Amino acid sequence: MKLLIFICSILLLTACGEQKKEPVALPQQTAHTYKPGLGEFMLGIQMHHAKLWFAGQAQNWALADFEMGEISETLDAIKEFNADRPEVKSISMIDPAIDSIADAIKKKDTQRFKASFILLTNTCNNCHTATHHEFNVIKTPDTPPVSNQEFKPK
Repeated sequence: MKLLIFICSILLLTACGEQKKEPVALPQQTAHTYKPGLGEFMLGIQMHHAKLWFAGQAQNWALADFEMGEISETLDAIKEFNADRPEVKSISMIDPAIDSIADAIKKKDTQRFKASFILLTNTCNNCHTATHHEFNVIKTPDTPPVSNQEFKPK
C-alpha cells in the first residue's frame, strides 16, 4: 500500500511539473492533411460516368440517378478543394449536360438518356480541350468498368 501511495505521489508531482503547450491553430494542423488532387476527382468521375452508361442501358434508373448524384457531388468537391486550379473555372460548362441527363433519368427516357449521355461525354472532352487537356479523351464505354456489379434493375 505504501508503494502504491509513493507511485501515485510521483505521478502527481510529475504531472504537475509538465508545461502546457500552446494549442496549434487549425490551419496549421490541417496544412499537411491529405487533399485529393484534381486527377483523383476526375478518375472518380470517369468511373461514375462509365457506370452511369451501363445503368442507363439496363434502364436501371435508380442506379443511374445514384451515379449522377455521385458525379454531381464530385464536381462540388472539385470546386471546394481545387478552387485554386485554373481548370476549375471552366467546370460549370458541364451543368447543362448534367441537367439534361438528370431530366432523362427522371423521365426514364432511354432515347433522351443516350442523347444526353453523348452530350455529357462531349462536354467533358470540350472542357478538356478548353483547359489544354485535349490528350484526355473520354468516350462512351464499351465494357463495364467493374465485373462485380449487376447493372440490371432488381
